[in-house]
Amino acid sequence: MLGEAAAPLGVDLVVLDPTPDCPAAPVAADQIVGDFDDANAIDELAARADALTFEIELADPDRMAAAAAEHGVAVHPDPATLETIQDKLVQKEALADAGIPVPELVAVATAEGLERVVEEFGGVMLKAREGGYDGRGNVPVESPDEAAAALDAIGGAAMAEEFLDFEREVAVMGLKGADGETRTYPVTETVHREEILRESVSPARADDAVVTEAESVARDVLEVLDGRGVYGIELFETREGDVLVNEIAPRPHNSGHWTIEGAHTSQFENHVRAVLGWPLGPTDLVAPAVTANVLGDVDETEPATLRNVESVLDAPDADLHWYGKDDVYSLRKMGHLTVTDRDAGSPGDGETDRDALLSRARDLRDGVTFRDA
Repeated sequence: MLGEAAAPLGVDLVVLDPTPDCPAAPVAADQIVGDFDDANAIDELAARADALTFEIELADPDRMAAAAAEHGVAVHPDPATLETIQDKLVQKEALADAGIPVPELVAVATAEGLERVVEEFGGVMLKAREGGYDGRGNVPVESPDEAAAALDAIGGAAMAEEFLDFEREVAVMGLKGADGETRTYPVTETVHREEILRESVSPARADDAVVTEAESVARDVLEVLDGRGVYGIELFETREGDVLVNEIAPRPHNSGHWTIEGAHTSQFENHVRAVLGWPLGPTDLVAPAVTANVLGDVDETEPATLRNVESVLDAPDADLHWYGKDDVYSLRKMGHLTVTDRDAGSPGDGETDRDALLSRARDLRDGVTFRDA
């Protein structure tokens, strides 16, 4: 999606990815096959680039910084920002130190320590400090008896976060450009199941006060982070109407895929603009939009063939995005579709309309399958 956004601007993408003929290859100028921490591959990439960026937190910040310095190219966001974000405990502590609201949390290293925290908090979400996404690396622990098994499941350094009785999850795609300019996209409601993002609703079905607070918190987060580009800022809205930061992604994020059809400038185009130090595009909404992720619905890994796509392609209000992954397995993100309401009035009007838009997106998404009937 970065490649699709870069091409109309006259920008060629060279991609470093460990998978030969990776999903980005068809829209990139070239691919370097190598692991995300392969020093030689990163050095080759820096030698060929006018600017470096990353689209996954597994990238190696130290090797990117070293290669960029060697070849005199900039890296955005700043590798130091990536290093902070890679460790979820360090990330949250940096936010808390800056006065940004986060859930209560604590580092845990032993089953005994986790048992005490579970008793104190009345249950926690145990999270791997590094890695983990789409539900991986998160284990709910409701009883001290579950502590040892939960730590074994995490398999590494962990932190325990209080369970939140939240009203909804929301996200803000924040943007940092040249000369310290910051912008935000409209607040998006994110709908998760099994810790995996299923749908996003833009604008969020939240009170104006919550939307204003979410935007304010997101702008405060941007002040803590160094480097140009798009940042996905995931937030909780509590039952009391407070807004707390959940996690940050220093890159375009699934929560912002709706911007391709629903905003004046997509998060991907603005990321390219920001990394290159170019003027940022407008981030305002052009139409209410709901994105529904297309997930693997098979029991075992198999070659990916998406069936029944005609119903989506025939819908005048829907757009399908296929990620080009060769294999599908259960709950793997394989693509998404976005339904937009081009006839809507002002962006804040009509929660019922957004409910209907969400229902339509779900119906279209649920009509496609990887199963061979």
